[in-house]
Formats: sequence, C-alpha cells, structure tokens
Amino acid sequence: MNFLEERIAKDGIVKEGNVLKVDSFLNHQMDIKLLDEMGAEFKRRFANKPINKILTIEASGIGIACIAAQHFDVPVVFAKKSQSINLDGEMYVAEVESFTHKCKNHVIVSKKFLTPADHVLIIDDFLANGCALQGLIQIVQAAGATVEGIGIAIEKGFQSGGRIIRNACHRGRHGRRDRTHRFSSSGRTELKS
Repeated sequence: MNFLEERIAKDGIVKEGNVLKVDSFLNHQMDIKLLDEMGAEFKRRFANKPINKILTIEASGIGIACIAAQHFDVPVVFAKKSQSINLDGEMYVAEVESFTHKCKNHVIVSKKFLTPADHVLIIDDFLANGCALQGLIQIVQAAGATVEGIGIAIEKGFQSGGRIIRNACHRGRHGRRDRTHRFSSSGRTELKS
C-alpha cells in the first residue's frame, strides 16, 4: 500500500538499533483516516475469506484491528498481556517475546471469545521476529479455529519474522501446503542503519 509507505517515508523516524518510530500516526497518536485506508485494504485483500473475527495483541494492534473490523463488520478480540480480576473462566495462553520491549509475556484470550466456529484474521502493527504472531496463531489453533489470514501494517524485512511466519503458514504439521493461511502485509519497510 503506497499510502502507508509514503507516510512512513514522510513521518517515520529510524532510531538506533533499527527501531522505526511511527508513533505520530500509527501506534501512539493514531491517524484514523490512515487506519481507515488500511482497514479498507485488508478488506480488499481478504474479501474472499469467511472472516468472522479479528484477533490482535495488546496494545498497538488494537486501533488498526478495530478500524479494520468496521470494514468486515466483525468483532475484535485482543490478547491481553496480563491477567486481571476482570478475566474469568478458562483461557488460552501463549508466551511471546516482544522485540520492542525486550521482554517475554504470557498473552491471554478467554475461551468464550474464540471457538472452533471462528474464522480469524490476525492483525498487528509490526512484524519483527514473528513471536507475537506465532503466539496468536498458537491460540487460534488451540481454540480449534481457523486462521484465514494475517495482516501486518509494517514488516521489518531485515528481520526473520516474515520468513518464519510465511514458512509456517504454508506448511501443515506434516509439511504439506496449507491453503487456509494467507500472509498479507499492507506495508513492508526495509530499515538500514
């Protein structure tokens, strides 16, 4: 999506350690018109999939997922990074490592919000090392639901996450091609030091 690449070139800042700051329009202050364009693009790319739920991870993916969900007319579920007194009942849990925060979290989704009947589009803001997506895929699989696609705003192409996820999405447990997964990146950004 050229509009996102143009916005990154205009307002994105590359910091030491190949950290791309897009906080002025994507993951701190959010440009809703930009997110709406992204949501429309995700809908266009996954229009032939029977998506009935969008899954993301706390916190930066929530805004993008919510706007995209309006285009699909489906609910959003987000994996929480911590247990709270508001969470009750049985949970799906996966461990993920954050590239940005340099820590591991157990992400949690209530079993009442993800079932075998769900056809899920996973959306996130960044794809770096792929750990967050792997955790979300594990949760969807544990629920017996179907991952219909993955939508990423910005893929850090110099890191291995995209390759890892694409390889995992195109191989079933026994090395066969699994056509239920489709990898889509709305914006791919190559960062150089």
